[in-house]
Amino acid sequence: MSRETLATAHIATVTSDTFEGLVGAGEGPIVVEFMSYGCTHCRTLEPILQYVAGELASSTRIFRVNVALDGDLANQYDIQATPTLLMFLNGQELARFEGPHPTVANITATITECFASADPVHH
Repeated sequence: MSRETLATAHIATVTSDTFEGLVGAGEGPIVVEFMSYGCTHCRTLEPILQYVAGELASSTRIFRVNVALDGDLANQYDIQATPTLLMFLNGQELARFEGPHPTVANITATITECFASADPVHH
């Protein structure tokens, strides 16, 4: 599998034009990774997040925003570092995690615990 194919296997890139429709108006659990291809931690996280996206595909959608191309979205969500994961439930931000979470177990736990503890009545 080529690097380009791996990069898009489970995680779709969203842009300023598509973010609101896919994330803001999205239903259910959604994770958005704000990243940059020039970021060493982002490149380290990529295959791990791809694997987790495949494992959670039936319950959680995962998208990415390239901050180098969509700085407006990074500013809108006050992204201070990459990678940053934002957790959304039914279009509302629940939580965020900055910096690398270098293992499949850490990423999976971060995502599943965030959504498991969410109170859907208030979101």
